[in-house]
This record gives sequence, C-alpha cells and structure tokens, in this order.
Amino acid sequence: MQVISLYNLKGGVGKTSSCVNLAYLAAKDGYNTLVWDLDPQGAASFYFNVSPKKKSSAKKIMQEDVALEKAIKATNYYSLDMIPADLSARKLDIVLDEVKRSKKQLKSLLKQVSSDYDFVFIDCPPAFSLLADNIFNASDIILMPVIPTTLSIRTYGMVKEYFEKTKVDLDKLICFFTMADLRKSMHMDVMKELYKDNRFLEHYVPNLSDIEKMGTKLAPLDVFAPKSYANTCYKALWNELKEGIIE
Repeated sequence: MQVISLYNLKGGVGKTSSCVNLAYLAAKDGYNTLVWDLDPQGAASFYFNVSPKKKSSAKKIMQEDVALEKAIKATNYYSLDMIPADLSARKLDIVLDEVKRSKKQLKSLLKQVSSDYDFVFIDCPPAFSLLADNIFNASDIILMPVIPTTLSIRTYGMVKEYFEKTKVDLDKLICFFTMADLRKSMHMDVMKELYKDNRFLEHYVPNLSDIEKMGTKLAPLDVFAPKSYANTCYKALWNELKEGIIE
C-alpha cells in the first residue's frame, strides 16, 4: 500500500482538486484506492459528495475508539472509497498530543487497511502541526502542488527546511506545478529555476477553468470533462507519478 499525501503549507494551491483527480485516476486504473480527507474544510468530501458517519469522527478514530475501517464509505466510483472529513479534525493536534507515540499514530492506524488498498491519498490541512508530523511519518510520498510565484518559492523553502529540522526524509517530497500560466514571464522563470532542484515532476497543471467547475459538478474531471485539456494534464501527471512508484 502506497500512502500519497497532498500537502502544502500554503492554502489555495490546488491541493484538493489534485487529490480528487489523482485518486480517481488511480481507481480507474484498477487500483483499490482510499481517500482520507483530513482537512476540516472537507473540500475533497464535498467534491465526492460523501458525508461522514455520525459515530466515526476523526477524533474517535485517532483515539482508537472507532476502528478506521468503520469510518470508510463508498463513493460513486468503482474501487474508490473515502473517509470523509468532519469538524473534529480541527482538534486533532490536541487529541494526538494525548496519545502514546503521538507522531506515529496515523501510520499505525493505516496498517489496519494495508491489505485492502493499493493507494491511500490524504488531503492535508495547510499547516505545520502534530497532525502534519503524523502525515509526514505515515506517507510514502508527500506530493506538494506549487504555484509558480515568488511566495510559493518561499513556502517551498520553508517546507524543505522544516523537513530537515524534524528529520523527515526529504526523498519523500515530490512537487509539481499547479495553476501555471506560461504567458507570464514570472511563472516561466520560477518553473525554470525550481526544475533545477530535481524534485518537480515534468508534467504540470495549468490554470484552467474546467478545474474550477469541479465545485459545481461535484465530480473529478475525468467524469464530466474527459476530453478537456485539464484532464489530459492530470492524466499525464498521474502516469508520470505512477511510473515512478510501480515497477
């Protein structure tokens, strides 16, 4: 089982839309896939139109009062399940601080479903926190969408610095550009500079209106706009990522 976490310290970078589209494409390829929405905003849950079970909150899962598998719900798509977000995710840092092996709790919980899924995609809240430390520890890949702007360069540097300080394996960090506009010289310059770091995937996601329509269609791009350029970009991104994971 491969755990891929969509993370960025900065919000509004296309993290959730990327999580939804990549998870869907993994399931479409025949891989048993689980999406765990750990962002209290619940945007991934909204896109998949899945509500949490009343007695299976994130808080209860972390406290091990409820088995992880009890919180899983099916989506409308074959081979794709989900643990939807709920508001208790706002207080997970407090909950995790109270449990033993607090930075390894998430990894321990995911072992419960390791034989059931090929991929787990985690939609992460944008923060440095105890929950983030858990996510970093549990992940095989920390997939970071980056908008090619000066502020994103700063954020990218902060994340790398945090990884080094907290001894997170930097090899886990794989990045890709989102909301890229090659008509802008700044975007071109930033992409050219950061590609030198050899941490960015070749394929990127441009700034396209079809991605914004996911909020009204409540579906991945491949469902409502399969021939769109936006979907083509996500397919290319997924294939590049998949090739690096699966021999």
